[in-house]
Amino acid sequence: MYSLSQQYPSRRAFITGAASGLGKAFATELASDGWTIGMADNNSIELQKAVEEMKALGANALMYSLDVSDKDQYKLVSQQFLTDAGGIDLLFNNAGVGDGGNFEEYSLENYEWMISINQLGVVYGCYYFIPAMKKQQSGHILNTASAAAIGCAPTMGAYNMTKAAVVAISETLYSELMDFNIHVSCIQPTYFKTNISQSARGGNTIQKITQNFIDRSGLEAKEVSQEILHRAGKKELYIILPKSAHKMWLYKRFAPTKFRKIVKEQFMGAMHKALKYSK
Repeated sequence: MYSLSQQYPSRRAFITGAASGLGKAFATELASDGWTIGMADNNSIELQKAVEEMKALGANALMYSLDVSDKDQYKLVSQQFLTDAGGIDLLFNNAGVGDGGNFEEYSLENYEWMISINQLGVVYGCYYFIPAMKKQQSGHILNTASAAAIGCAPTMGAYNMTKAAVVAISETLYSELMDFNIHVSCIQPTYFKTNISQSARGGNTIQKITQNFIDRSGLEAKEVSQEILHRAGKKELYIILPKSAHKMWLYKRFAPTKFRKIVKEQFMGAMHKALKYSK
């Protein structure tokens, strides 16, 4: 049993991006502890399948069709979940998209699309659920950022800035909410196996490169979710993983200028290899 399940005996969680990847992995882990899980996603077909899987594992799984970039829809869904579950203990702002392209070549429409999902989706989740947590005087928010917020590699400007924004949002809320017994964790993993590249708009090359990095990562969503849940139970603000990502974080803090040069060299080299393998 996860310590979070002991800390929050009512066991009510809301997860965005719950139909696949990390969101589904979170749901699977919590299902074994008998949580009531609000599962939200914009892919209704896959979401229905995931909800049925969670029910088979013993969870009280609730299905919500949700586009996290739609603030009006998010407001209605959040209200419905709070009514259905009677409150909220864990909020997973997990839904996101991945993409890339040279800064000036990536269309402004794509920047707006990326911001609306990766950044504003987190803002909306926090905005609508924090009042309920304050009223309860308890809760835990887990925001999915990325190690991209640390590395800020070339050709990933839109993605990098939205994930850096999630870190800033999390740090701000950590301070604002601590007096209300509400905890905040910011998740910053490197690549692991998900379908995040399927929504890419930057072209086939970017999609192939991203998918290659994912396939070669060696990390599965299950093991990532397990480590995150264990560390969230310890109330960690920064959940950076694996160890290589934490080393990257330390390097950036103590040698920022040199770090920037190394990131460029390593990323461009890895990108060329990925292009070679993806042909």
